[in-house]
Amino acid sequence: MAGLTGTGPTHGSEVDRACAAAAQAAPAWARASRAERAAVLRGIADALESRASDIVPVADRETALGEARLTGELTRTCYQLRLFAEVLDEGAYLEAAVDHAGDTAMGPRPDLRRMLVPLGPVAVFGASNFPLAFSVPGGDTASALAAGCPVVVKAHPAHPDTSALCFEIMSAALGDRYAGVLGIVAGEQAGVELVEHPVVRAVGFTGSLAGGRALADRAAARPEPIPFYGELGSINAVVVTPAAASARATDIGTGLAGSALLGAGQFCTKPGLAFVPSGAEGDALRDAVAAAARDKSFTMLTERIAHSYRDGAAALRTLEVSTPVVADDASGDAVTATVLEIDVADLAANEVFLDEVFGPLTVLVRYGAVDDVLPVLRGLPGALTATIHAEPDDPDGGRLATVLQEVAGRLVWNGFPTGVAVSWAQHHGGPWPATNNSVHTSVGATSIRRWLRPFAWQNAPEAVLPDELRDGPVGVPRRVDSVLRLPER
Repeated sequence: MAGLTGTGPTHGSEVDRACAAAAQAAPAWARASRAERAAVLRGIADALESRASDIVPVADRETALGEARLTGELTRTCYQLRLFAEVLDEGAYLEAAVDHAGDTAMGPRPDLRRMLVPLGPVAVFGASNFPLAFSVPGGDTASALAAGCPVVVKAHPAHPDTSALCFEIMSAALGDRYAGVLGIVAGEQAGVELVEHPVVRAVGFTGSLAGGRALADRAAARPEPIPFYGELGSINAVVVTPAAASARATDIGTGLAGSALLGAGQFCTKPGLAFVPSGAEGDALRDAVAAAARDKSFTMLTERIAHSYRDGAAALRTLEVSTPVVADDASGDAVTATVLEIDVADLAANEVFLDEVFGPLTVLVRYGAVDDVLPVLRGLPGALTATIHAEPDDPDGGRLATVLQEVAGRLVWNGFPTGVAVSWAQHHGGPWPATNNSVHTSVGATSIRRWLRPFAWQNAPEAVLPDELRDGPVGVPRRVDSVLRLPER
């Protein structure tokens, strides 16, 4: 099976062909019933599962993530597809509303009916660190297909064969009837052309801050600007209160190291900054982190990521205010963990510590009192997550939560941020620079909202209305004349 290299001179025609096919498929895919689209998503999930013995070895060869991790990721990928089938079955995502014609305090009102409709073809950029769950068959693709939008995926160069294989399996599951609903392109230039292509109505991106910012600027500079939903980078602060450190320093330290090193630290939710009390309890926590991190060797996703990690770790390690606790000393293709220590007073003057270093690195920020931490937390860059370790009735917990809510999209209590559940209540987003649009999530059922726009029909005959807005019983929740009505089951 040939992978996707994107090295030839035909990027423009490759992008044009995929976008033309998506544009041709868009009207029929948008008109397909929710039941039809749900059946397609379930069929794709079944097809991917049936080829697990082919997919996992290819992904492992390209990423070195291991059979267990990749098998779990494939399970998550298929779960996402089936979740969005359930979202379609339920139909509340449409936000359907009907206001019948009548008199109001403001005068006569026309008949108005409103719901969300598909944007049209969209572009999705695969991520390096999740070759399945955030790539060709990932959550962005699943949510966009559920919304009724054809998808053109820009495959990530870290796993071209995995991308090609998943595309092949998904295309076979879609069949000739839905030809053009899913497309794929490869190469950096193809990605730029995809963002700028007039057929594309929105973009989903997971990747670096620099790359995402550059593409977002291109999306905004188009003659007709389009939404760009970028997950770009996050420091994910953890704050351990003095009471928590006193009660369970070793457990917290071991758990913190496990979270920071999970997947070689190549998770967007990796805790990169941990505020730890001074004194003996904080020392015990630091020592637990060091014990769990020392002598751990990792193979990174790509050589480029490994070099970037080494450069970033070295730059922080050589600063005078930084004390290495565990230092990366591997050679060749492998890297080892880096744990650094810095005083909270030095953090504000050394903002380089607030930049994400993608890889197995975390910085312990030592503080004397929680009052010393609060102003620093207010100045942190936006993040996907923030975490608090506190004891029951801990007076510091509430104060920290109030501050951290302003700088993060998800607050984790007495846990660790790696691991993003796929559910209705999940929010995987945050203020800049974690994302460039903090209103939306890229994980969970409500991520479908990114690919939809509101549309209203005024005094329209029933024949032109979608089924969900016609009078009589329908299968979705609706607000009718200001009253929320649930469907009869």
